[in-house]
Amino acid sequence: MKTSSNPIESAIRIFALYKDLSEKGMAQISDAEFFRQPEPESNSIAIIVKHVAGNLLSRWTNFLTTDGEKEWRDRDSEFEMEHLDRAELIKQWEKGWQCLFNALQSLTQSDLTKIVTIRSEPHSVLEAINRSLAHLSYHAGQIVYLAKMFKLAQWQTLTVPKKKRT
Repeated sequence: MKTSSNPIESAIRIFALYKDLSEKGMAQISDAEFFRQPEPESNSIAIIVKHVAGNLLSRWTNFLTTDGEKEWRDRDSEFEMEHLDRAELIKQWEKGWQCLFNALQSLTQSDLTKIVTIRSEPHSVLEAINRSLAHLSYHAGQIVYLAKMFKLAQWQTLTVPKKKRT
């Protein structure tokens, strides 16, 4: 993997890694598994995808000039499954990720110390990037965990297989 001392380039690469990991996990599951809730109070992968899409669009639209919690976002509805199919949810997922990557690619080193708000709380741009990265890695882990749980013995390892050294 290429390395960089540029925090923006580094963040873009790490975000892309978690996106890819999530998508490789989702690629292994059926539509039924995509929408399956392990139990009634748990989120399906579909719900997590919907939430991540909404979060990314809210946080990264006009990132430097508006609060990261947009007035038009209805966060609670992200955890309700409406009549969307997998293709539509993946389209929303891609739109959210593209918003993130566009925003990050527009940043310069001097932007990292600027102050932005998320839910009316001030954050440096670097803190906001780290906050989003932590949030997305959490959900990527949920997606991969659920997909692996659904596939059991048919799961294709996404990282280093057990008992293998790199």
